[in-house]
Amino acid sequence: MADDNVHRDDDHREEGRDRGWLGMIIRFIVAAIVLMVTAAVTPGFSSMGFGTALLAALIIAAMDYVIQKLFKIDASPFGRGLIGFILSAVIIYLTQFLVPNMEINLWGAVIAALIIGVIDAIIPAHVF
Repeated sequence: MADDNVHRDDDHREEGRDRGWLGMIIRFIVAAIVLMVTAAVTPGFSSMGFGTALLAALIIAAMDYVIQKLFKIDASPFGRGLIGFILSAVIIYLTQFLVPNMEINLWGAVIAALIIGVIDAIIPAHVF
């Protein structure tokens, strides 16, 4: 009987890990689509293909993670009010220097941070 419980716990942990990876992949795909749509409607933000948007989403997530670990600041557009919003715009702006075929000016980054923040408020990332 005890062996059955251990086996079920192991299965549950593996299933949780699988959902974690799947959820992460879905979040990056959704983030890439949001970036593509945002680029299409934002002045000063060049349109990009899915591969470019996916790479940009990965880099934005990595920069957000590093900033959170180093400075304990949430860099989401509405994560920490004005500071989080400005930090999000700066991250989007700096991403263009690491992602080929991505071009954005400073005002485009500010508008993109606003659009992404609104979309994140409507469809939060933790849903996936």
